[in-house]
This record gives sequence, C-alpha cells and structure tokens, in this order.
Amino acid sequence: MFLLHHLDQTIKKIKSQAANFITLVNLGLGAMAILFVLQNELRTSLLLITIAAVFDRLDGMVARKMNITSELGKQLDSLSDIISFGVAPALLLYQGILFTFGMPGAFFSIIFIACGAIRLARFNVTESNGFFVGLPITAAGCLLTLTFLLIDFIPAYHFMFITLILAFLMISSFKVKKV
Repeated sequence: MFLLHHLDQTIKKIKSQAANFITLVNLGLGAMAILFVLQNELRTSLLLITIAAVFDRLDGMVARKMNITSELGKQLDSLSDIISFGVAPALLLYQGILFTFGMPGAFFSIIFIACGAIRLARFNVTESNGFFVGLPITAAGCLLTLTFLLIDFIPAYHFMFITLILAFLMISSFKVKKV
C-alpha cells in the first residue's frame, strides 16, 4: 500500500509539472536558437524559433486541459517567451541584416527586446479578461523571425521599420481576442 500511495503521489507531481516542462522545452529551443545565431547558422535558428512557437502553444493547452495553471507557470512562460520570441528573433534579424546599419541596427534590435519585456511584464500584472492588450510577443517574434526569409527580396532599411513597428505593436493598447 505504501509503495502504491507513493507512486500515485509521484505521478500527481509529474502531472502537475507537465506544462512547465513543455515551457522549459520552449526556453531550451530559444536558447539553442541564440547559440546557432552566434555560430552564424541563421536558418537553423529560424527553425528552432518556429518549433519553440509550437511548444509555446502546447504549454498553455496542456495547462488548461489538465487544469494545472499556476502563477509559477505564468511567470516561467513569460521568461521563456522573452528568450524565444524576444532575444532570439532580434539577434537573428540583427545578424541577418541589421548589423549592416551599425549602432542603429543594434538599437532597433534592443528596442524590440525591451518592448517585448514591457509587453510580458504588463501581461503578468494584469487580470486575464479574454483579451491580450497589444500584439503578443509570440506573434511579434514569429513575424520578425519570418521576415528573415525576405532579406534577399526587400531593401535592407525596411527591416529597421519592420522591427520598430512590431516592437510598438507589442506595447500598444489595442486588444486581441485570446484563442
């Protein structure tokens, strides 16, 4: 009996952390994407950010489905998102094209990361009401990541504007219905 009870408690603990584990996979993929940017493996970085988005979607679904949402999970998700959809996409685009502008290119990358952090902090301290205020960082980061595929097709300076527009959309006050 003791062993069965102990096994049941262990399974409940593991189950309660399932969403957090998925969130940590998202974080790991974002960190790997950054490491690949540093090695100038930009397409691999793009792929890892895209896969991180899948895991970001999964963690919320699992948490709601298993009724294991928590404040810890919310904070962990935000910390993971700033890496996977703030820092990683900004560095990818910086290394891909924005570095050609020197300090202004670096500035636009940092603005994107800062606006993502503001967006996440605002989300963490507000009550959930079925809407996101501003463009979610996951969407902004994925859009910025996908613009990397356009480097050969549009003028380089457009990427500074795209980065700035996405940054400001994250901290804007428009509402987006949660799906």
